[in-house]
Order: sequence, then C-alpha cells, then structure tokens
Amino acid sequence: MTEAIGRQAIAKVSRRLLPFMALLYFVNFLDRINLGFAALTMNKDLGLSAYVYGLGAGIFFFGYFIFEVPSNLILERVGARLWIARIMLTWGFISAGMAFVTGETSFIVMRFLLGVAEAGFFPGMILYLTYWYPAPYRARVIAGFMLAIPVSIAIGAPISTTILGLDGLLGLKGWQWLFIIEGAPAVVLSAAVLYFMTDRPAHAKWLTAAERDWLERALRDEREAINAAHGTYNPFRALIDPRVLALSFIYLCLVAAGYGTVYFLPQIIKGLGFSNFQTGFVTSVPSIAGSVGMLVWGWYSDRIGERRWNLAVASLCGAVGLAGAGLFNASYWGLLAMCIASIGLNGTKPCFWPLPSTLMTGTAAAASIAAINSIGNLGGFVGPYVVGWIKDTTQSFEAGLYFLSVCAVLAAIVTTLAMRPSSQRVASQSISHPA
Repeated sequence: MTEAIGRQAIAKVSRRLLPFMALLYFVNFLDRINLGFAALTMNKDLGLSAYVYGLGAGIFFFGYFIFEVPSNLILERVGARLWIARIMLTWGFISAGMAFVTGETSFIVMRFLLGVAEAGFFPGMILYLTYWYPAPYRARVIAGFMLAIPVSIAIGAPISTTILGLDGLLGLKGWQWLFIIEGAPAVVLSAAVLYFMTDRPAHAKWLTAAERDWLERALRDEREAINAAHGTYNPFRALIDPRVLALSFIYLCLVAAGYGTVYFLPQIIKGLGFSNFQTGFVTSVPSIAGSVGMLVWGWYSDRIGERRWNLAVASLCGAVGLAGAGLFNASYWGLLAMCIASIGLNGTKPCFWPLPSTLMTGTAAAASIAAINSIGNLGGFVGPYVVGWIKDTTQSFEAGLYFLSVCAVLAAIVTTLAMRPSSQRVASQSISHPA
C-alpha cells in the first residue's frame, strides 16, 4: 500500500511540475544558444571578430559566476516560486535588450548583465527537484528536465534561422528580431511560475494527505541518512569540500566542451555550404541524437543505481565525437561525429547532477549545487573563448575541437579518480529503489 502511494505521489509531481520546468529551461537555453544563430549575420553587421564574439559569448558566465551562490541561498530562504519568477523576468528583458547592442562594448556589457540576471536559475531548479524527488528517481527526472537543452537546439535552430529571415521588417535586422521574439516568453512565463510552482510537498494541495506524508517522510529519511554518513555542513564548509571542488572541475570541463561546441556549431555547419535557413535544420540533427542519449543514459543510471562509471563513459563518448569532428572537419563524417559528441555530452548530465545531493543537505546542498554550477560554468567562458581564438589564429575549427575533446577526457579522468562509490550509495539506500 505504501509503495502504491509513493508511485502515485511521484506520478502526480511529475505530471504537474516536470513538463512546466522543462518548458522554462527550454526558454532559458533558447535564450543562451540564439547568440550562435544571431552571429550568422550579427557579427558582420557589428564588425565583431571571432575573438570578440567568443569573449562576449563567454563573459556571460562571469556574471553568472559572481551571483550564483548568493542567488541559490536566497532561493532556499524565500522559496523557489518567487525567486525563479524574479530571475525569469529580469533575464527576459535583458535578453530582448540584446537587440539594441551597437558594437563591441555594448555587446560585451549586455552579455555580462544577462549572466547576472540569469544567475541561480539552473542550480535553483536542480535544488528544487531535490525537494520533490527522492534520490533513486533523480537521474531520469533530471534527464527529463534537461531534455530541454537538446530540444531547444533541435527546435530552436530552425526557428531561429527562420526569424533571421525577418531582416528589414520595421527597420530592424533579422538578428534583432531574434533576440526580441525569443526573449519575450521568459517575461510572460515569469507570471505562470507563480501559479504552477509550489515551494515544498507540505504546501501541495494538489496531493492527498497520504501522498504528502509519503514524500515528506522519504525525503526526511534521505536527509538523515546523508547527515549520518557525511555529517552536517554549513554553507562555507560545503564550498571548500574536496568532493565539491572535484565536481566543480568535472563540470567546468564538460561545460567548456558543451558550450564551445554549441556557440560555434552553426558556423561549422554553414561551412558545409548550407544557407542560413538550411543551417538551422541541419544543426538540429546532433541535438536530436543528444536527446536520445540523455534519456537512455538517465534511465540506465537510475536502473542500476550507478553514477560514476556512467558519467566517465559518457564523457569519453563526447571526447571521441569531438575528436572525430576535428579530424573530419566540415564534412558529413564530421556531422556524424558531432552526433556522437552530442550523445555523450548530453548523457553526462543526468549522471552528474544527482551526485551533489548525495553529499549534503539543506543550505549546504543549496550552496554546493550553486558553487558547482558557478565554477563549472566558467567553462562556458573558456570553451568559446579558446575556440574563437584558435579559429582567428588558424582559420579553422579543427584544433579548437581537439581542445574541447581534451576537456571531456579530463572530466572522465577526474570522475574516475575522485568520485568513489561510497559517496553515491547513501541516499539511494535510504529508500527502496524504484522498479
């Protein structure tokens, strides 16, 4: 009877929260990657070199880095409902404001401010999932939530290049319309957050009393098991914990590989001779492959209750794909290699993000998740910056793709050495494993 109530509770939570959260992340990631498509015409209009474009693409993550931990601590204190709505409102306005940049300085400043506005969204959502799902469910749930990444590329790519075709409408460039149209949904959805999101299971009137009690008890038992195994942490101690630092480095390498690919993929694809419109559709192909990889890896990782080796193998798969893309460069074999890279890099996400919540709870968990995402997202500066610099220097993306491959290999090595199985078992043993 208890197991049936638990399954009902998880099913209700998933139906209410997961599709909406995935929609929010879809809009969020669309506002990140649209820069890559805007660059197809914007760089020439504004006179931006590959170096300056890479700098602007990456500096977003410095604003993100500075405000990430404070943002997640505020979310833990005031609740996800209010704080996520605030984040979406400000990032939506600034994202749309990218339409009015006029040169190198305004481009870099607006990208930095966008990172400041958006800081805390992703780690806040990951933290929020730990309020609702016990550990044995988290890889597949995170995969469902983060499916928005490859989907936003697969769907957003043709949408973005279609919007570029509005060039000249009302006197605006196509890339200006791109920022305005794709920034508006975040502003609108900020109001919907206040209605759909509930801070904690105890406040969920859409669950029965028995379902609320099951969730609260399962999550409380999990927290007690983690604290008994690892001790209680304050936020400062969490930030300097060696395991948190190791996870931060792993994520930095993965983010560098991921964003170094995402921001330049449209330009690489266009090198095959496609038009802007065709580039949007072809760019979606690796993302579709990545969607499948993310779902399958998340399901498998939960099924066998293992994260470390799944994360390492997925990282190596991404590395092989990136190296192959560099080897075959702008060719259809290179496109196939990009599909392999996308499967691996997207497959790392559901294996990686359940790990921090197995180490600590409460404000310490909030701080550690934010710190990992904050430090790791500096890779979003490193990847595009280095690839842009290499492209300007060599007039080719080949060496840049090799660099991104090395990043993925480093992630696999540190995962294997630093993440011991004992750090993954505690939470999954606190309640029965799902069927």
